[in-house]
Amino acid sequence: MLLGAAGEPMLVPDVSQREVEIQYSFTGADLLLFGAIVYPDGRMPSKPADILVVLKGPDQSITMREKQKVAGIWVNADSARFRSAPSFYAVASSRPIAKLVDERTAAIYELGVDKLQLSPSSLNDSAELNRFQAGLIDLRERTGLFAEHQGSVEITEGVLYRARIPLPARVIVGDYTAETFLVQDGRVVAAAVRDITIRKSGFERFMAVAAERWSFLYGLTAILLAVGMGWTAGAIARRL
Repeated sequence: MLLGAAGEPMLVPDVSQREVEIQYSFTGADLLLFGAIVYPDGRMPSKPADILVVLKGPDQSITMREKQKVAGIWVNADSARFRSAPSFYAVASSRPIAKLVDERTAAIYELGVDKLQLSPSSLNDSAELNRFQAGLIDLRERTGLFAEHQGSVEITEGVLYRARIPLPARVIVGDYTAETFLVQDGRVVAAAVRDITIRKSGFERFMAVAAERWSFLYGLTAILLAVGMGWTAGAIARRL
């Protein structure tokens, strides 16, 4: 999908992989997002435009729990639930985001992990909300599921651009979106979206499909396998 007003430049984006397959040996992947900027009548502006690329995974409902030490034991204390936190979020830009757009524009387009709209459903106190939101962002940044790559987008001759975004091994399957924004004089003048699918393949895909389509047989088989392995382990132990 391409978005742009009449007389404004347009984006022609693409990605190196429209489908990413996850197997048992999957350790991550690199996605190359690239494309071209098409200017009206082929005339480039005197001031070069900038590019931001946002890669987002499926939204999830997630509950964050805070741990507290009571009598020497760590227990669950306060908690917060977020209705629509992205399972994966990465943004790449040609320059630092703060130099490209103001706070309001960044919030509208969710440009930056601190601008994500996580839709909290269980908190009213703003200080408590900020604490839990910061905790969620920190947790996902440490696992590579949230990332910012500011200044990493390369623009050649003011027309061709490319950005490389790593996908960690812990990404979930589902439909992802790669959004590209063209920024000029502090405002977004064009945008384009490409869809990416991450799915399991091989034996992992078979197991996932079996669990979804034949849940009763899948559960029964899992129980029988567990019982069989336990009986086998016990029989071996008795012989030793």
